Amino acid sequence: MKSWGRRLRRLLAGRDRALQVGAICRDPATGQVLMITSRGTGRWIIPKGWTMPDRSLAEAALQEAWEEAGVRAEDAQEIGSYRYDKIPDDGEGPPIPVEVRSFLVPVLELAEDFPEQGQRTRRWMPPSEAATLVAEPELAELLRSLDAPGPERGA
Repeated sequence: MKSWGRRLRRLLAGRDRALQVGAICRDPATGQVLMITSRGTGRWIIPKGWTMPDRSLAEAALQEAWEEAGVRAEDAQEIGSYRYDKIPDDGEGPPIPVEVRSFLVPVLELAEDFPEQGQRTRRWMPPSEAATLVAEPELAELLRSLDAPGPERGA
């Protein structure tokens, strides 16, 4: 508990950001990305969540893609990061500054049954459209970059 208290004080003092991982799930055949709605506000987001002590960041991103969107995938390549201020789930206290390390996840299969089924809506869309629907400017830039040619973004 002491460790978390120190970390929280650093976060609130603005000297550190909490770390999350995000999965930009992409259909290799069409280039479209899979967006999901948040549980709280229903806005369009990518699957994301807190890091996991027993997993690499890439493995945690794959786990979030499965739990939140039903994505089956084997690979995740980091393509950038974005920042946002997370409102605590209980609505109490100040926003928590978060950095989301984002991974491009080529989708192998989309399951009908998955842990957060019924809590979210999923939708395939072009990256340029997804960029207009997200609230975070840096995430919008990452999504728009997927429309740009270049081997680092892959198709």
